[in-house]
Amino acid sequence: MLVNGQWVENWQPVQAVDDEGGFVRQISSFRNWITVDGQAGPTGEGGFKAEKGRYHLYVALICPWASRTLIALALKGLTDIISVSVVEPQLSDFGWRFGDSFDANHDEINNKQYLHEIYTMADSNFTGRATVPVLWDKKRQTIVNNESADIIRMLNSDFSHFAQTDYDLYPESLQNDIDRLNQQIYQKLNNGVYRAGFATTQIAYEHAVGDVFSMLDQLEERLSKCRYLFGDVFTESDIRLFVTLIRFDIAYHCLFKCNLKKLSDYSSLSRYVQDILHIPGVANTVNFEHIKQGYYSIRSLNPLGIVPLGPEIKFELS
Repeated sequence: MLVNGQWVENWQPVQAVDDEGGFVRQISSFRNWITVDGQAGPTGEGGFKAEKGRYHLYVALICPWASRTLIALALKGLTDIISVSVVEPQLSDFGWRFGDSFDANHDEINNKQYLHEIYTMADSNFTGRATVPVLWDKKRQTIVNNESADIIRMLNSDFSHFAQTDYDLYPESLQNDIDRLNQQIYQKLNNGVYRAGFATTQIAYEHAVGDVFSMLDQLEERLSKCRYLFGDVFTESDIRLFVTLIRFDIAYHCLFKCNLKKLSDYSSLSRYVQDILHIPGVANTVNFEHIKQGYYSIRSLNPLGIVPLGPEIKFELS
């Protein structure tokens, strides 16, 4: 991680734990917003106007949080408006690295080798982990935002005049319901699998796994009655759920010890994932090789770096 702008130790997934020994996720540090007119958004400062070609998105295809933003970018038809760089899937001792391994990208925007160098370009005294996604402003040479939830909403609303589709991922009539469901899914499932995988005590692990499968059971029942989480309307809540489900059997079931059931044991959830994969643009954001190579490169969980041959992937990406 970085301390006052200096890299001080090999990359570690866990930087803090709670009193129970549970994993505590780092809070996103850059919270400015791109807006239509450049005025300040809900957090941060102003000066970031929505413009074609001005912004760049740094992502990792193994990361569900980064994949959220890629799906939103694709669904809104903004891939010609905001450029994208994909880091290599395997986590190095210096964190996310640019390159050409597994069809990743070199950093052609700032010509850096590691993502943490992007962070210190924005803040020379930055302390913390250099996480993805990162939304970069080419004009001001700084990070706008590194919180996926914020980035999705910017793409949905503040770039609407550039959008090539009619998708509204956060419709006004559902916003309160979306916010409530997002929080439940985040705590119990999106972050729940990480709480299980990175737990440092048995009790923290068991509490996390209990949350994961109680949420999966609830969602299985809900989706047995409707196509998406809010009926026939595809929203940001579906993006949040999808990115965890698509990684479940290949990473979380085995490596994170969420092994009471597989996703394939849930018929409605499996149907739901395959249905979303058929939405134009979504399948291009999923790379099973990146997911497997990335997760199994986490040395604290897999010190020898052996990548399993399975499981069989039952989803069709085309």
